[in-house]
Amino acid sequence: MTMEFTSIDLADQTSYQARLARCPMITSDYSFLNLWAWEPAYGLEWAWTDNLVWLRQSRPSPVFWAPVGDWEMVDWEKFFKQFPSLKSDIIRVPEALAHFWKKIFTDGMLISEDRNQFDYIYKAEELIHLKGNRYHKKKNLVRQFEKLYNYEYMPMTPDLVDKAKALQKEWCVWRNCDSDEQLAAENKAIARVLAQWEKLPGVMGGCLLVDGQMAAYTIGEQISADTLIVHFEKGGADFKGVYQVINQKFLNHAAQNIDWVNREQDLGDEGLRKSKESYHPALFLKKFRVGFCGR
Repeated sequence: MTMEFTSIDLADQTSYQARLARCPMITSDYSFLNLWAWEPAYGLEWAWTDNLVWLRQSRPSPVFWAPVGDWEMVDWEKFFKQFPSLKSDIIRVPEALAHFWKKIFTDGMLISEDRNQFDYIYKAEELIHLKGNRYHKKKNLVRQFEKLYNYEYMPMTPDLVDKAKALQKEWCVWRNCDSDEQLAAENKAIARVLAQWEKLPGVMGGCLLVDGQMAAYTIGEQISADTLIVHFEKGGADFKGVYQVINQKFLNHAAQNIDWVNREQDLGDEGLRKSKESYHPALFLKKFRVGFCGR
């Protein structure tokens, strides 16, 4: 038996989020906002069963992602007999599912860590208050920005979306997005989210304006009762400390009742890894590549 994969539909986001809420471990990859944003870049599709949503990418090569739903309520041996094509190489598998499968399939399965895909998890309180010596430099940059610029922080609203689009366009010219495949794909993902802002009820964001000009913006969502994900964050090149400020102001506004902040992966980019590590993650949500033997 095969499974029918179709394009990811905005109309199904509520049903999808209900399945996602049943996952014993939720990583950033599987938020609806992330799937919707990156659908064109990865050629993402999904297929629905009674209890699970399966995801498949076609670019740069076909491969399955982990299923979404209550993994522990599935008879996996029976399931894979029913859908043998899914017993394949699977990427972005959250640690909890990888180990759960390993207990079932033992020597019939190989798992390997994918460090580049680990989610960085921070204590929200630490990123809001930036206390202590390890945050001294970031706190100083925030203070310098506050002294240097006539700024205003505002939550992202539909009437600010056009200004965010304009900043994104400027940022891409500065970083020459067209010459970098990953930046070009990210630019399209951001454009997709901004274009559908009012049709994405879970989306939230923040804007930093200097003399009325958009200096930085961020886009995120609350993925569970205790965790907020930051998906995108961009700042103008002319404002010293702009990234430290947009991060702190957004979380101060949106994460007062949140325990954890997920700032996604570093994708193996050395600069991005250094930046994410500089905020001192409390832990990582590990992800694995899974392969089944003798399938």
